[in-house]
Amino acid sequence: KQGGAGGKWADAAIVLKAVGEHVAPIPLAEAVLANWLLAKAGIGVPDGVTTLLDGDFKLVEGRISGTAPRVPWGRNANHGVAIIEGAVVLVPLDGAAIKPAINVAREPRDAVTLKNVSVTAKRAELPEDAMRLYGALIRACQMAGALNYLSMQSVRYANERTQFGRPIGKFQAIQQQLAVLSTQAAAAGLAAAHACAQLDRRGLDAGFEIAIAKIRADDASSIATAIAHQVHGAIGFTYEHGLHFATRRLWSWRAEFGAGAEWAERLGRETIARGADALWPHVTAR
Repeated sequence: KQGGAGGKWADAAIVLKAVGEHVAPIPLAEAVLANWLLAKAGIGVPDGVTTLLDGDFKLVEGRISGTAPRVPWGRNANHGVAIIEGAVVLVPLDGAAIKPAINVAREPRDAVTLKNVSVTAKRAELPEDAMRLYGALIRACQMAGALNYLSMQSVRYANERTQFGRPIGKFQAIQQQLAVLSTQAAAAGLAAAHACAQLDRRGLDAGFEIAIAKIRADDASSIATAIAHQVHGAIGFTYEHGLHFATRRLWSWRAEFGAGAEWAERLGRETIARGADALWPHVTAR
């Protein structure tokens, strides 16, 4: 109905994981979420690149003013999508003031300032923290893909690199570390896929699963990146080797749309509010 392929979040999970696995330097994840938000509000999806505007904005009589400090691919985008007081807002960026910046992975994270820009805004049924929540989901999917790349690349390198007359992958200590890396990647992938499936199933009530996916991806990134660089040794730190394209993205993405510790604190507070007796029924019911 909106001109897309009619896919669900379970389908998007596969695509976003592939984007992360191939560390593709494109704003596809942002476009998927931005266009989904527009569709939820019944706003037509514009041509060109669309990104996410997560910042401090005011919407007055159809005009927006304010600043978003770290906009993904802001310099490359034709439009941005913001959520202001329950309304999804489509913002043209041709007149925006853009201050270029980058993250650790050297991806664009630009400051975008808007002054009295005319926009299209419509209310939609979304959670109060929709931008942060669904932003965490797309990052968890990308991180799952990047973690899978780390696992495959590290196993490949361990079987190619020889020391003491045999591949280092034949040493039990290396094998054990590779096993840990692979289990971390698998756990993050399952958590992200489950969160997407639950968003299709539960709609607005999928916040628990999304928080778990971001926490799991964050934890896995810390463990997996350390192991991958240890296995690769010095070559993994060179710009010419492809390992850093995944590890630096993982270090950047885990802080975006809420770090794992922030989501863990949120789940903790919600658990306390429900009471101890409600914890197990709440988890098993999902």
